[in-house]
Amino acid sequence: MAVRSEVRGSARERLLAAADELFYEEGVRTVGIDRVIEHAGVAKASLYNTFGSKEALIRAYLDRRHERITARVAGHIARYDTPRERLLAVFEAQRELAEEQGFRGCAFVRASAEAHAGDQVEQASSDYRAWVRALFTDLAAQTGVADPVALGRRMHLLYDGGSLSARMDHDPSAYTVSRSTAETLLDLALAQSNR
Repeated sequence: MAVRSEVRGSARERLLAAADELFYEEGVRTVGIDRVIEHAGVAKASLYNTFGSKEALIRAYLDRRHERITARVAGHIARYDTPRERLLAVFEAQRELAEEQGFRGCAFVRASAEAHAGDQVEQASSDYRAWVRALFTDLAAQTGVADPVALGRRMHLLYDGGSLSARMDHDPSAYTVSRSTAETLLDLALAQSNR
């Protein structure tokens, strides 16, 4: 099976496109490096000259996923003016992702299930989760709630739950439920802060 015809460019780009497709669909440890190379239509030396190892390719794949999610979320946040709407926009961004054909849940959850303690996969997953927590905490602080760390943690749990439900139940509307619950928690936190 060759990489899809619309993916052109450098060996690096073709390898990342093949890794993105195969690793997300089948798993980072399940897919052998030879399949990625064949799918990308490059020589084996290209992989090792570009990334050095399968582990580094997996890290690059996860880093690219993180970049795309960051851009998607930032785009949704930028649509809104109020801190309240901006926080809730994160759930809208994730619903959009869950509605895409081929959605298989969170790439970081999937990859971390196959990670070894201390490896690059575990580190990439930890970096991503730290970003999500920091994002929610920052957005919560912008709303003026008294305890943005606690609200950020709650939002993160709703975010994770939305992803799991959207994947396991094949139902992107799980993020609508997560968003609605987030709205209720935010309103409660704001009311308590204004007492």
